[in-house]
Amino acid sequence: MRRVMITGGPGAGKSTLAVLLGRVTGLPVVHMDHIHWKSGWIERDRARKTQLTHEVHQRELWILEGGHSTSYPERLSRADTFIWLDFPLWLRLWRVLSRSVRYHGTNRPDLPEGCPERLSMETIEFVRFIWRTRKTARRKLEKIYNNPPGHLQVVKLNNLRQVNGYLQSIATLPNHKKPASGSTLT
Repeated sequence: MRRVMITGGPGAGKSTLAVLLGRVTGLPVVHMDHIHWKSGWIERDRARKTQLTHEVHQRELWILEGGHSTSYPERLSRADTFIWLDFPLWLRLWRVLSRSVRYHGTNRPDLPEGCPERLSMETIEFVRFIWRTRKTARRKLEKIYNNPPGHLQVVKLNNLRQVNGYLQSIATLPNHKKPASGSTLT
């Protein structure tokens, strides 16, 4: 395991899994939201996001969590592991709303500085986006999972028990650390 692509819908737990997997493997973690946003919630243009994502893909070691599906073909060609967090929509929506409340006015760890979480019209629009794209986004990931490139190990996790089991199984592989305290999801 050297280059890991973590995918799933908003609120699936991609950022959290990336951090925990990084602790277990020692691999560097890149959050797509750092590529997508600049300080002040300013969205980067598509070409710049693609360029920054390409720079990550070219590294020898990485865990890259998040979307920007335009870059999926390149990411898939470079990744050795594809993890799909396929959590239920209701849970993902709950998590998105919960984190908006929990981090209100402060930065989440997976966002760039200057992007404080907020409860606003943007939150409602984000929930609508999740609802509108729930089927098309899932189909895209399902297609990758069902027809992966031959070199790619694919993993689909549907609940916290499976995620924690996966983290434990990685920790028992040679050359990986034992999970540190707090290296499971709750």
